[in-house]
Amino acid sequence: MSTLGSVLTLACDDEMFALPVERVQEILDLRPITRLPNAPPHLLGMIDVRGSGVAVADLRAMLGMAPTADTEMSRIVVLWVQTEGRRTVVSFRADRVIEVTALDNDDLEELPVAGLFNWRDRMIAGIGRRHGAIVTVLDMDRIFAGLAPELSVA
Repeated sequence: MSTLGSVLTLACDDEMFALPVERVQEILDLRPITRLPNAPPHLLGMIDVRGSGVAVADLRAMLGMAPTADTEMSRIVVLWVQTEGRRTVVSFRADRVIEVTALDNDDLEELPVAGLFNWRDRMIAGIGRRHGAIVTVLDMDRIFAGLAPELSVA
């Protein structure tokens, strides 16, 4: 069990996710994304963020969810991750950002079903609750570590 402070909550479909707010650099409205030739499906392309090229991943694709059309609520979350011993700025597109908040309890629960189904839970830091509803807390370092070769930006 680990402890978590403030989180950014976001959603894809009706599923609620969270990540530590201290990782978030900024939240952007959708903007044009420059596609990259032969990019894997989870890599949407690149955007310019204050003069730096930042890779944009598709959170839905990374979580194994079906694609959907963007809406006026879709956002790009720019954050930093620690991969291969260095801090890298990356971003992902989410269906919507909900709020910066605290979970009902700072202690995260471990994923109880991981060992039962031989399921790879590398993306999940733990389970929390917000107003009694389950919130999946994402481990952004591990999510992007698996994508590091495709998202490598100097």
